[in-house]
Amino acid sequence: MIETRDLTKMYGDLYALNRLTLKLDKGDVYGFIGPNGSGKTTTMRILATLLNPSWGEATVCGYSIYNGAKDIRRLIGFMPDFFGVYDDMKVIEYLEFFAAAYRITGEKRRKKCEEVLELVDLTFKRDALATSLSRGMTQRLGLARVLLHEPEVLLLDEPASGLDPRARIDMRNLLKELRKMGKTILVSSHILPELADICNKIGIIEQGQLLFNGDVESAIRQVRQRTTLQVAVADGLNARARELLLCHPDIAGVELRNGDDVLLVTLNDQITDGAFIAELLVKTGLRLKLLKEDEIDLEDVFMGITKGITS
Repeated sequence: MIETRDLTKMYGDLYALNRLTLKLDKGDVYGFIGPNGSGKTTTMRILATLLNPSWGEATVCGYSIYNGAKDIRRLIGFMPDFFGVYDDMKVIEYLEFFAAAYRITGEKRRKKCEEVLELVDLTFKRDALATSLSRGMTQRLGLARVLLHEPEVLLLDEPASGLDPRARIDMRNLLKELRKMGKTILVSSHILPELADICNKIGIIEQGQLLFNGDVESAIRQVRQRTTLQVAVADGLNARARELLLCHPDIAGVELRNGDDVLLVTLNDQITDGAFIAELLVKTGLRLKLLKEDEIDLEDVFMGITKGITS
């Protein structure tokens, strides 16, 4: 559905995008992660045919950005991070205006506007002025707008930016619903844990370069080369447990997590099963309270892969 090859955008000597190569198949929800100025918005604007690259190729739904712009625009829905709404226009009028621009007419237009309002849970605001909506509601209205013509591909640039916690949850649930509908979605966000919940693939970009491209589990494995487990025993005997564990040949290290009374046990290379830890501790008379793999989230992955550089 989306494919880029060596996609590059330069401003003078500055690389806003440096040989970006990625591929999204039908139904993929791709989380595009990177700091401000990393190239996320530039990528989306190029894919939306609003910006020409310096060189490289990109196709959307099989159409080239160079000679298939009209076809691409019929098949995508692009939602920028910030967009304006017209003064003195009601929510339903705003949607009907854009539906007319997509040449949706008559009863079909009215029906489609009501359907997208219901999908984004804004039916109760249909007759309110668009300018009176909160930031979260405005984002939902923007998403409703890009869904009017039933696009196959959605380009969502920071859809959760500036939203309060409840509005972020609402937006996440909306994206899950769109995923169930089979939409192919490229979504950028700084709300990293929430992307892990909805995306089957992620890309981490910094200074215009794609540092990682793949599924979440592969990213975690890249950051954490060895298996790490959380271990805790009863009666405050973690120090005793640490001594025992350090003597085992399959254990590379044991650290006490500050303030948690939990041991972080790192296994040696190629060792992924830590079940032997329970047997070892119980045999020596210690009572095991906790044994589970230490979880790593997208924020840890992001910090482990990037260097904090922006273009």
